[in-house]
Amino acid sequence: KSAETSPSVVFENIQGCSLNCLRVLLENISGLAVDDEFTVEVIPEIDVAVATFIKSIDTEEFVKKCSQNKRVKEFKVAARLLELTHSIKAENIPAGVSTDYITVYFESPRNGGGPVSDVQLFPEENSAIVTFCDHKGNA
Repeated sequence: KSAETSPSVVFENIQGCSLNCLRVLLENISGLAVDDEFTVEVIPEIDVAVATFIKSIDTEEFVKKCSQNKRVKEFKVAARLLELTHSIKAENIPAGVSTDYITVYFESPRNGGGPVSDVQLFPEENSAIVTFCDHKGNA
């Protein structure tokens, strides 16, 4: 077991469950309030949703509860921990933004950031890959 687990859980095969349904289902299983204690983001291109817990919980235990939940089984949704990573892809970056600005932005504690070790800017895609010194800065 790793010393630190991810605060995020991936839900796969979600096409049978709407976002609102998933949000309520996760509230029921976790006992936490959506938006205040966790967020849910849907990534429709790959048919998954990611729940990120703002309030510290045992995400491994939460994944276990999900896999045993009757409704989760009925929807055929699968839950797993999101792997911890040092890099993220930032999208919709305005034209002309410098790598220095992106670095400072993602290092801001107010934005949930942390020390940045590298920024690769892709102006043609309006995106950047931001690499953190450790995985805590990419939440």
